[in-house]
Amino acid sequence: MFAAPFQGLRSVLAPARTIPRMPWSAQGSTWSGRPITLAILLFGLWLFGVGEAALVNSSLGNTPWTVLAEGIADHSRLDIGGATIFVSVLVLVGWIPLRQRPGLGTLANVVVIGLSLDAMRLLLPHPGSVPARALEAAAGIVTIGVASAFYLTANLGPGPRDGWMTGIHRRLGYPIASVRLAIELTVLAVGVVLGGTVGVATFAFALFVGYCLAWTLRVFARHGGFQPSTYHVQLEDEQGSDPDWDRPRRGPD
Repeated sequence: MFAAPFQGLRSVLAPARTIPRMPWSAQGSTWSGRPITLAILLFGLWLFGVGEAALVNSSLGNTPWTVLAEGIADHSRLDIGGATIFVSVLVLVGWIPLRQRPGLGTLANVVVIGLSLDAMRLLLPHPGSVPARALEAAAGIVTIGVASAFYLTANLGPGPRDGWMTGIHRRLGYPIASVRLAIELTVLAVGVVLGGTVGVATFAFALFVGYCLAWTLRVFARHGGFQPSTYHVQLEDEQGSDPDWDRPRRGPD
């Protein structure tokens, strides 16, 4: 009696394993796009900064990458901003074995998110009670997951960190959420060893942001997405060697 509704609910809530191609997704070059594509890219990046600002204002812990940057800053002459840039450069070097290439979105990621973070920290509340701080942190995590789905589906190149996620997903076939979780937990562990500041929201972010992203991609795929495939930046290389390049590639269950 309840099997059909349960299966339907499970289908809706199941996180996506791939990044769908959307009507606004850029085609071809990752260095140019239609106005709607650029608008989606900028919206997603700005929204990402809003989520980061919410986490900072909650004072319950920052994202794992900020924990890592703080740890590096504590052991060098760099401030947190300089350490963040240093980490971004190292991450971009890690793109090479994955054959991941930057695009307009990669550069915009560095600039727009920082501007949004600084601006929205001044506008978002600084709650005092623990329940209000927890609510703001939770909203920040969900916002970052949703924002990532927007700018990734613009297909103008992932940010430095998301490039690792999409590159590993595309090359090895592991699910998006699992790849994101593994990356965040690894970065967090290194940041903790280096002395970065950790809070309950840090762990919550590492555990749940990948699923927020995957569920948002699921909604996109069901409402407007087409030709679901892995992230399709620079698929020209694969088209020449793989006749089934446009078929969905599922990771291990």
